Amino acid sequence: MKKRSVNILGHQTSITLEDEFWKILKAEAEARSLSLNKLIAEIDDARGQNNNENNLSSAIRLYILKMLQQKLTAKAP
Repeated sequence: MKKRSVNILGHQTSITLEDEFWKILKAEAEARSLSLNKLIAEIDDARGQNNNENNLSSAIRLYILKMLQQKLTAKAP
C-alpha cells in the first residue's frame, strides 16, 4: 500500500492504494493525456454528491475494475 498526496481542484488530499492500482491509474491517465490529478478529480466527481457512499480510494478501485471489464468485453468475440 502506498499513500500519496494529490491535488483535486485545489484541495490537497491523501489516497492510499496498492502499487498495482497506482500503476494502472497512471497508465490510464497517460493514455487519456490527462494528469494523474485530473483523472482522480474526474473519478471523485463521478462518485456523486454523496461522497460518504464510498471513499475515494474505493471509488478509484471500482473505476479501474469497470475500465478493465470494459476492455475485456471489447476484446470478447
